[in-house]
Amino acid sequence: MLVELSIDNYAVIESLRVRFHRGLNLLSGETGSGKSIVVDALGVLFGARASAEVVRAGADRARVSGIFEVASKPPLLDEAGIEIEENEILIEREILANGKSRAFIANRPATAALLRDLAPYLGDIHGQHDQQQLFSNAVQRDMLDQFAAADTSAAAALFREWRRASSELEELDRTAQEKLRLADLWSFQLKEIESVSPRAGEDSELENERRVLRNFVRLEESANAAYAALYDAPESAAAQLRSVMKRLEEISRIDESIAPILASVQPAAIALDEGAHALRHYLARLEADPARLDEVESRLAALEKLKRKYGATVEEVLAFQERARADLRGVETSNDRREALRKKTAALAREYEQAAAALSAARKDAARQLARRVEAELASLAMEKTRVEIRVSPAEWSECGADSVEFLISPNPGEEPKPLEKIASGGELSRVALALKTCTAPARARKVPRTLVFDEVDAGVGGSAAEAVGRRLKKLSASSQILCVTHLPQIAGFADHHYYVEKRTEKSRTCTTIEELSPAERTREIGRMISGERVTPEALKHAEQLIKLAAESY
Repeated sequence: MLVELSIDNYAVIESLRVRFHRGLNLLSGETGSGKSIVVDALGVLFGARASAEVVRAGADRARVSGIFEVASKPPLLDEAGIEIEENEILIEREILANGKSRAFIANRPATAALLRDLAPYLGDIHGQHDQQQLFSNAVQRDMLDQFAAADTSAAAALFREWRRASSELEELDRTAQEKLRLADLWSFQLKEIESVSPRAGEDSELENERRVLRNFVRLEESANAAYAALYDAPESAAAQLRSVMKRLEEISRIDESIAPILASVQPAAIALDEGAHALRHYLARLEADPARLDEVESRLAALEKLKRKYGATVEEVLAFQERARADLRGVETSNDRREALRKKTAALAREYEQAAAALSAARKDAARQLARRVEAELASLAMEKTRVEIRVSPAEWSECGADSVEFLISPNPGEEPKPLEKIASGGELSRVALALKTCTAPARARKVPRTLVFDEVDAGVGGSAAEAVGRRLKKLSASSQILCVTHLPQIAGFADHHYYVEKRTEKSRTCTTIEELSPAERTREIGRMISGERVTPEALKHAEQLIKLAAESY
């Protein structure tokens, strides 16, 4: 349950902190005082979208925090690695003026998605907007599934797999004719490349060989000159170095200190000999070969032709060749793949139909039970003549099964049941919404006391119907903490704790405050709700009577 709510710089709220209690907590006040803003701020803690528009003018951020008491630690907090103390969870949300927001759970950074996942363990908010949502068949189906504790995960997984296989099969059928036409082209391209049989790096090797063959005379002259200068001529480097070493050896026989110099020169002599040997070998291999040059030119021309058509380099040509082979293999095996996909989609369709049929059966059985329970609830809300029908009919396949769910209501005897949006009375719709909330909430997986928030769920209700709504809220408060925003004194009389929401102007700034009322203040507030701005003695007596009658009934 919600123990404490703290709000700073949120809309017209500058700063407030309010503690709530078990039972029925009721918020009242003049229209526009900010009662619903308190509910909206609580919704932010439950992961609702945060907008920069809620940041109070002149502030750089709005902050909402709440302390919730839980019976046990929600499992998803273990998965997120978040620890709590004494079964209390501190949740905080900051909304910056630039539109960004930050969330914290037990002082640990968290995401809005995690807050939304955690919200069902803490509470549920039902406002006037939720009544409009009830018109959606998808929302109605979800409520029926909650009541039935229906698991749609198996059907959803089968539907997704069936849709993927069907899409692939449709794509294969759509492109089959085009790929058959392309197969001839791919075959021609493969033959053209395979007839040349290019090798990675071959063009670079051939380019070098062509340069050598084209410059044979120049290479031979330069190599011979280099060999003579290095080794063969009388004044060659090798001859000069041998003379130097001979004189160093003579010196070393007299002065041994010259030995290191001689040692440093000896590797140069060895290197000269090796270089001369390699150069002589190069000259021996060097020969003019016009026929080979023609072969190289022809080979390079063939490679260039391939590169102009299939890639800038031989490596790209080879990559194209592999893609063409793969595409051709795909065409050759597409018939087998199509047949396999047909069998797979048929098998998945049968499995899905079985899962959807089981889901439909569970929904139809739950629909009868839920309809009877809602009728019983409505009877306690002064709508004892109301007939409820929950229609489960076939629909297109989806992840949620193959059913369309529609709630039908007949508020008056003799009338045919109609969709919820066809109900003329807003008060009737409010009571239907409360009855549905009452019936579906216990069916959820979390059977621990939670905070149920009702924001003007009594809209359009009056007289004995308002008293019936109050009784129902009081009954609900025995198992869950209830926060209720109302304008009706008949409902306020059932409150365990009454809070007054007031909008004030201080220093030319508007701000909203919340104050828990004492018994005397509560009587006066209910009197105001009865008579208006001027509280008459008769209104106070009526208020006292409402409180007394409510207390006597429980």
